[in-house]
This record gives sequence, structure tokens and C-alpha cells, in this order.
Amino acid sequence: MPDMNTPQQESREKRPFIREKIARPPMTKGQLIKRMAANLLIAVLAGAAAGAGFAVVRPLAERYLAAQPKEESVSVTIPKDDPEPSQSESPSEEETSPMETESETSTEAGTEESTEESSETPGETEESETSTEEETQPLRDVIQEIIDAYEYEYSAKDINALYGILYDVVREADKGIVEVHSLRQETDWFDNPVETAGLYAGAVIASTGQELLILTPDGAVENADSIKVTFRDGTQADGVIKETDSISGMAIVGVDTAQLGENTILETAVLKLGNSYSVRQGDLVAAVGAPVGMVHSNAYGSISFVVRNVQVADGAARLLYTDIRSDADSGTFLINMDGEVIGWASDIYDEDGNSGITVAMGISDYKSVLEKMSNRQPIPYLGIYGQEVSGSMTERGVPAGVYITDCVPDGPAYNAGIQNGDIIVRVGGRDIATIKDYQNQVESLNQGAVVTVVVQRQGIEEYKELEYQVTVGAR
Repeated sequence: MPDMNTPQQESREKRPFIREKIARPPMTKGQLIKRMAANLLIAVLAGAAAGAGFAVVRPLAERYLAAQPKEESVSVTIPKDDPEPSQSESPSEEETSPMETESETSTEAGTEESTEESSETPGETEESETSTEEETQPLRDVIQEIIDAYEYEYSAKDINALYGILYDVVREADKGIVEVHSLRQETDWFDNPVETAGLYAGAVIASTGQELLILTPDGAVENADSIKVTFRDGTQADGVIKETDSISGMAIVGVDTAQLGENTILETAVLKLGNSYSVRQGDLVAAVGAPVGMVHSNAYGSISFVVRNVQVADGAARLLYTDIRSDADSGTFLINMDGEVIGWASDIYDEDGNSGITVAMGISDYKSVLEKMSNRQPIPYLGIYGQEVSGSMTERGVPAGVYITDCVPDGPAYNAGIQNGDIIVRVGGRDIATIKDYQNQVESLNQGAVVTVVVQRQGIEEYKELEYQVTVGAR
């Protein structure tokens, strides 16, 4: 009878076979040496490959990843200008030259001498006056003959030569002008994404070595999702908003120089900031940026009028009126004949926009503001419009200081309880006698700090001193 093995029995019989382990024969001495040599060769090749890769990657890693001392942020310093001591005097007194002063002195001295001589020897004085007239008359004739002989008639070539000089100044300044593109992400009526772009002019006013700082209208950065800056050679780079100032209507945009080629950096000029306090009526000026609404356009003209001590928030400013028609919204910058920026066009104080006259804000009054903006520091703000108490007012018993003509609604000073008509006599422990004292003290404050402002308020019979704790804001 045949054996009938069940499946379980067959499985038990196969298990010993399945558990058997096939052992390889041991390596010989020669095979062991070959294996070690192969491993050593692989290690050498891997090390060489790693070294080559490190040599290639290291410069890129140092450039983009390594924290080097030279990449530390560098603060921007903008030298300030001192207003002329005689800025409150009439223009004729301000513009008196040293030569005129000397001639006046000598004339006075001569008059005194002649007076003394006349008191001693009247006869001699008459003779000297007669001889002087005889000597002076031929001299006048000689001068007139020279003028007649060398009379020069200007031609079109002379005018072209003059404009050629102006053009050279403008051409050099235009190297510091860039296009600022304001990009905004929006949607149309059908909810399709649409990118809109605004085009503005910007002026390169400073360089830290790692960053170019660009002055541009605040409209270029308002509600912008991103900023693109195009340089004169067509190079485009990303811009970063540093700070904006609603009072001046300007903003500072920074561009990392790592995005720019060496040629672009060399061909881009950093425009020097001039002294707008020295600007006089009749000075020749040029407009660069976008005076006709297109970037890299220009125009020429002269200073028609200068207005001093215009009230602005927390200070005073100087306005320059010029016969150049310009587009303030697109960015227009005034330069003098040395190619220095002396101001920028603004619509803030232009009551008649169709007059054909450009109102520019003088650069000197805003150098402290521009320095803070360039260093990404908020601009301290109390929100006061004021003027100095005049001498005639102090004679009538009005305390010396800054008379408040207006407090900005919902501003720090307004919220603290300071009122129109108050006279500021002390801010943060410093006595205030002039509007410049007040402006300098406000600029030294820090946003968020609580400062003591002392005012004199007129009562029924006398002025009373009041103290207010004002939290410094930022504009």
C-alpha cells in the first residue's frame, strides 16, 4: 500500500533543505589584496572629486551664503547746509558782494577825508574837484570809445554754444537718472490677473558700495507689489522700498549692486546734493528726470523767485519758483550749473497747476530727512505748523518761541492736547526760540518716545505755562 503523505508532512521534510546556507569559499590572499587596492582607488577618486567640487562651489557659496564683514550695512551720511545768517534780510542786502562793501567803505572814508579838507582849506577843495572832473571826463570818453570799438553782436552760433554748455551739464547729470517701475497685481472685471505698471524717474543720490539709493516720487512705491529699476544701459534690477515721506512727497528705493554688472555701476553717476540756500533769483537751472512726463527728458530755465520760511509740518522750507514747465508726479529734479541737485518739483504748494511755473522744494531743508530715509529710519513727527514770535510781538508781552498756527488733526501734538495759538518754548528739555531750533530738536527725537513739550497759553490776563507728554510719531 503506497505511503500517503499529507501536505504538512511534505512541508516538514522540505524545511531542512530550505534552511541550508550556502557558504562562499574564503578569499585568497591575492583576492584580499586586490579588494583593498580597489577600495583605496575608489577613496582617492572620491576625494579628488570632492575637492574639485568644493573649489568650484566655494566662490558661489562665499558670494551668496557666507556672512562677510564687507556685507554689513553701511549707514549713509548727508552733510547739512547752514542757512545764511542774513536770510531774513532783503535780497539786496544778502547779495551785496565783498567788493561792493569795500567800495562803500572806501567811499565813506574818502567822504570823511574830503569833509575834513573842506573844513580846513575850502579853496583847495574847489580846485581839486575841478581838476578831478577834468581828469574824469577824458577817462569816460576813453571807456566809451573802447565799448564802441569792441561792440559785439551775438549770433545764433553764440546761443548754440551757450546751450551746448548747458547740454553737457544735463548729459552728465542724466547718468544718475533711472526708470522706476511700480508693479501692481490686480484683477479685471472677469477676475483675470492683470499686472499694471507705473513709470517714474528716479535720481541716484547715494551709494554705500553694496547698494544704490534712489530718490523718487512717493507715487512710485504707493501700493506697489514690487519695484523694478531700469538703468541707462537697459539693465533692470529689483528695488526695495527704504522709506517714504508724505510731507515731501518723496521716497527712497534701494538697489543691491550684486544685481548689477561692473559696467553698469561704472556708468551710473551718483548725483551730488547741492546747497539750495545759495540759490538766487535769476540763476540758470536745468530740469532732469521726467520734466515732460518721459524719463530722461530735460529742460532749461532760470529761478524766477525764491520764497523763504514757508511753513511745513514741524519746520520751515524754502521754495524755488522756476519758469520751467515740468511733470512733478513723474519725477522732476532741478540741478544747478555744477550738475548738483538743488530741489525737486512738487505740486503740494502749486495752487495753479496750469500756470506754467514749477514750484520746487529746496534740497537743503530736507537733507536730514533724506539721511534718515536712506538709513531706513522713521522720520519723527509731532504735526505742528508754526512761525517764530517776532520782536514786535515780544514787546507786546508775547513769550518768545514758536507760535502754533495749526496742529495736524489726529497728529501726536493734537492728540496730546496742544492747541492752535499755543507758543512752544521748550521741547525735551531744550529751549525753543526759533523755528530752526524746533525743527532740529524734532529731528533728533525717536519714533515712539514720549517727549515733554512746554507751551505758553494765553489766559484771561496772562500767559500760563503748560506741560504736555507727546508720543513721537512718524510721518
